[in-house]
Amino acid sequence: MKERITYLLHVSEQGFDPSLLTVSKDSLALPPIKAAKEHRITFSFLELPHELVTVLKQSHELHIRWASSEPYISTPPYVSRISPGLHVLFTPRKGQKVDGLCAVLKKVFSDDLKCNTPSDTFIGTPILAERFSMSASSQYHNLLPSLQDLVTYISEKFCSTGDCREKASSLLSASYVDFDYDSISHALIINAFWAQGPTEGGLWNEEVSRGKADTMEVGILNNEVPIEPEELSLSGFLTVVGEDTKAKPTLFSFPSRHHPLPSTVHPVHPTFYANFSQPTGLHPTLRLTFPTPQKTLTPPGPSCALHAYLTLPSTFFLDKYQFSDPLFLASHNLRNMRALAGAADLEAPDWVVPQWGSVALFELAHPVAHPDADDAGSATSTKYDAESSDDADFEVTIPLHLRYLSPTHNGAGLSNASLPWPAVFWACPAEEGTKMSTNPFDRTNIGYDGLFGNRAMFYHVPPAKGWEGGQGALVETLKVPVLDLDRAWYVEYGTVAAVLLATAWLLVKLGGVVARSGFGSGKKAESEKKKQ
Repeated sequence: MKERITYLLHVSEQGFDPSLLTVSKDSLALPPIKAAKEHRITFSFLELPHELVTVLKQSHELHIRWASSEPYISTPPYVSRISPGLHVLFTPRKGQKVDGLCAVLKKVFSDDLKCNTPSDTFIGTPILAERFSMSASSQYHNLLPSLQDLVTYISEKFCSTGDCREKASSLLSASYVDFDYDSISHALIINAFWAQGPTEGGLWNEEVSRGKADTMEVGILNNEVPIEPEELSLSGFLTVVGEDTKAKPTLFSFPSRHHPLPSTVHPVHPTFYANFSQPTGLHPTLRLTFPTPQKTLTPPGPSCALHAYLTLPSTFFLDKYQFSDPLFLASHNLRNMRALAGAADLEAPDWVVPQWGSVALFELAHPVAHPDADDAGSATSTKYDAESSDDADFEVTIPLHLRYLSPTHNGAGLSNASLPWPAVFWACPAEEGTKMSTNPFDRTNIGYDGLFGNRAMFYHVPPAKGWEGGQGALVETLKVPVLDLDRAWYVEYGTVAAVLLATAWLLVKLGGVVARSGFGSGKKAESEKKKQ
């Protein structure tokens, strides 16, 4: 087992004094620091439970991503974003079905997951071009709000000490957690990230011990101004616990596929928020709002395009035929639907849809063009007045549709339909020859990155934190009318009564005809007409 712990000082923090570190034989004590933290653990097969090894050996690659629904402030290089919930990207080995994957996911994360087998529940990964081979073959999502079951599983299967169980419990406050496996490395890598510390003021004040780890590397790093635009630069101090007696200084740069948006030109930080236009009905419209776009929505480069990657549970769906009309797209400040995959039956109710849902990639219009952009790439087709002096909010709307939901016993005739906020980002081409794989903090297989190839750079627009009118989390929830089974007897008995009354009325009318004309009178009249 190998461990790597990295503390990234927040952008507003000053440099770190290494003399404040206490380095001993098997531990390292930190002074209070305001930083983001990543804890990376690498396991071999011999250190994993049997049920996990069985599934991994049948997998060509398996990538699990979980993101909290609580908004947070990102610190480079940890700036990539995904929609809240549990994401699974999976490719089986040739000739392997791996039907046990869903059972393992339920055991590790939650028994309530809508997952039968990968072939039934998972959906295919959208591909824009066949030469982009970065994506797994199938994917899955569930709006899992908490990692409590994962903490319980780790405590039971991996932990024999209180310190281990305490570390497992810390996952409950993580901003995101990643699991990565591929058949080449034969190792399971777990990455957990916290945007800030657990104590007051977001501070970390802890002592990290090596425990059972073969090696443990601890870094306290700070962001520097990079020389090249596609690079990130870090400086700070590294310590290999058990080998070093003091922290060693370091300075390094690397190409990165994920970048924060530049925020030094204007004091207003780029952001967005999402909600539903009211009233919603059964055809809700998702609204993405970008405050002060003149200051925050300028493209990072002349060839960059603004995108939104939607993750739609099966209760929601998109009608792809709507988005083939250029006028319809322009009226919603959309440029194109770049990709759509998943449950696409426009008529099926939710309870007969086996797949978990669908994903979609939209290219968004934007009101501000890059100074070096060509006329073709400038922002012109929007419903936004770029000459307005008050810099009003810029809105993008995406029409959705709701499926009919299963009846319930809740007494109110309403069910919840929840939709995670999308990931919003600028996609830009990198320089020829840029090697993203040299990034020690690289994060791939997050759904949309495979749609752009291995030389794309992403500048992420973070979701708004604590915006007015929000529900407090990065998930929007609707109340949807459904059949209330507690009151269904009204419908049942009413239907029976209506059928009986209609039958009685029909019999009365037929009886009146028979009473006036008798049986067979119709045939006699017809025969008389033929004789004439």
